[in-house]
Amino acid sequence: MRVKGGPKRKNRRKKILNFTEGMRGRSKDAHKLALRAMERSLAYAQRDRKARKRNMRRLWIVRITAAVRARGFSYSKFMAALKSQNIDLNRKMLANLAATDPKSFDNLLQTAKISA
Repeated sequence: MRVKGGPKRKNRRKKILNFTEGMRGRSKDAHKLALRAMERSLAYAQRDRKARKRNMRRLWIVRITAAVRARGFSYSKFMAALKSQNIDLNRKMLANLAATDPKSFDNLLQTAKISA
């Protein structure tokens, strides 16, 4: 007797079709096309998560550079001075400080200038 899969098969297909809900064309309806579309979208998602991390780091560096240059210093010297003072603040926090709390950023810059 031939077994076609029953509820398990239906649930597997349903899971994939639910994932591709909202896509255009037959890739949201046809199982074979939906499976390809799902795999492709997951691959893009992984790639773009990595790209977002790179882009955010670049943005933070640009923001820090702008804040430091406005105060007559350079980014590379600022980061080297922070490292020599053993101040471990990541670029995200430094960019946030530069944008939201200029006084604290000025204090940090003065600390860095003393060591440089």
